[in-house]
Formats: sequence, structure tokens, C-alpha cells
Amino acid sequence: MSRMPAAWPDLPLYSQWRETCDTLHAHTQVLGKLAVALAPPEPQLQHAALRLTARGWETPVLPAPDGSGAIVVALDLRTHEAVAEHTDGREIRISLTPHRAVGEVTRDVLAAVGELSGGPVEINAAPQEVPWTVPLDRDDEHATYDTAQVAAHHLAATQVALALAEFRAPYRGRSTPVNAWWGSFDLAVNLFSGAPADPPSDDFIMRNAMDAQEVAVGWWPGDGRYDRPAFYAYAHPAPEGFAGAGLAPSAARWDGDLGEYVLDWADVVAAPDPRAAVVEFALSAFRHACEVCGWDPALPASAAGTPPPIA
Repeated sequence: MSRMPAAWPDLPLYSQWRETCDTLHAHTQVLGKLAVALAPPEPQLQHAALRLTARGWETPVLPAPDGSGAIVVALDLRTHEAVAEHTDGREIRISLTPHRAVGEVTRDVLAAVGELSGGPVEINAAPQEVPWTVPLDRDDEHATYDTAQVAAHHLAATQVALALAEFRAPYRGRSTPVNAWWGSFDLAVNLFSGAPADPPSDDFIMRNAMDAQEVAVGWWPGDGRYDRPAFYAYAHPAPEGFAGAGLAPSAARWDGDLGEYVLDWADVVAAPDPRAAVVEFALSAFRHACEVCGWDPALPASAAGTPPPIA
């Protein structure tokens, strides 16, 4: 029996679910801060990226500070709990509902990780890439958690991750997996040319990021700058001629304020095949970026699934 394709849900504007969105975003920042604190650093901050799973957002496998094994911390968006797990089988669950403040949840998560790893665990609690500044472990402002809105977001994010993975799959150059970024609250894949960015800034070198030529394609639920959930694409560094191209599908456009190409979620959902529309956008943006950035023509060909010639 054939399976019916999963729905691509209609999503609200960011402003229509801002309170829950910001609370969920803040919870993901706690997971990301734990990854930064415990994981060995990797290029392009890969150690800090979260993963989207069938249950929600999850850290990489992190070394327990006491050397006893490994820890994973997740947001289970089906049961609406934060979950701290040790490889020895111990598990601590922390409820995100009803409408618990971020500060309270953060303190409980840190205590759980400390209990599983034999001692206190500290993070940099300052929120990043958001307009609020109260430390995560003292944040009593963000306390709205609508389970239906969270479930719709997770369903949408799952569809996004599948589409981005399909776009990335044939690429023969270096690329990232589908990363869930807790700073900007987006999902993205990054494809690299193999050449360094010229010249990377000292700040980027210190952060071990943005030091290579790359094209990023991703999705986010909107924010204070752009109220609509949308896909985006950008090149780094972006040369003259990158902006203003006509991409496919026709609803895609350059947004000068964001400095990125965007394709609104509503236009994707309205397409006969939403996943195909996302892949089309990603490939169109990538081909354009490779052309204007002077990448090896074999790289965009590989992204399109064209095998290299036999020598």
C-alpha cells in the first residue's frame, strides 16, 4: 500500500506566534550553549550545531565532563520535555509545560546534566543573535509555550530538513549535514568550494567560522526583520553580481534588506510539489552563486546529480 505524502502545514507569521517561537528559540540556545561548552571545536562551528530529529532538537553526542561516558540533551517536541540522557542509561526529563519560564527550565537542564556527569556544568548564559539580553538562566520573560504551535513548527522543520538533505545529497564537494542553528533559529546546509575566503577577518578566524568560500541554503520561521517563514540562500563572500538574479521558482526574489535570496513558505506550500520547489530554489541559487563566484563548474554539476566524466 502506498503512503500518502506528509502535509506541508500552513504556518503563521512570526508576529502571530512570537511569544512561543521566542521561548522555543531560547530553549534551543541552552542546548547549543552546552554543545559549545562540552564538545571539541570543529571548523565552521560544526560542534555547536544541533540536529533535528524525529522528536525535536538534539545536541551532538557530548563528552561527560567527569569522563564517565557521553551525554545528549534534547528537546522532545512530542512529549514537550527537555531530556538529558547518559550513555549508561540514566535519563532525566524536564517539562516545558505549562508555560514554564526559560530561566526555570535552563536551571533544571543544567542541574540534570550536572547530576548525570558528576558535578556542576557551566555555560555562557548570554543569549545570542536575538534582541533580548537577559541571561538564559534568569529569563523569566519568555514563558509562553503553545504545544500546537510547537508541533506545527516541528512538522514544518521536518519537511524542510528532508528537502535540504535531498539538495545536498549528490554534492561531491565538502558540505555540512542539515544543521539546526540555535543562534538564528534556522535549518541550513552549507556547500563549500574548497578554497578559503579571501581574506577572512580576525574575528571569523577566532570563531573558526566563515573562513572558507561557501553557499548556504536554509529556512527559518521569520523574525523581527522578516515576518514570514521563508527559505533563504546566500554566498560568502558574495562578489559583485550576486544580488538581483532571477532564480527558480519564479516566486524567489532578492531581498536587499536581508542581503539574501528568499522564497516564502506560503509560495512553497502552494506549489504542486513543495519539496521539489525547495530543491529547485536551492539548485538555482547554488548554480548562480557558483557562476558569479567562479567555482569549479564540476561542483554545481555534481549538485545537480551529474556524475563526473570517466577519465
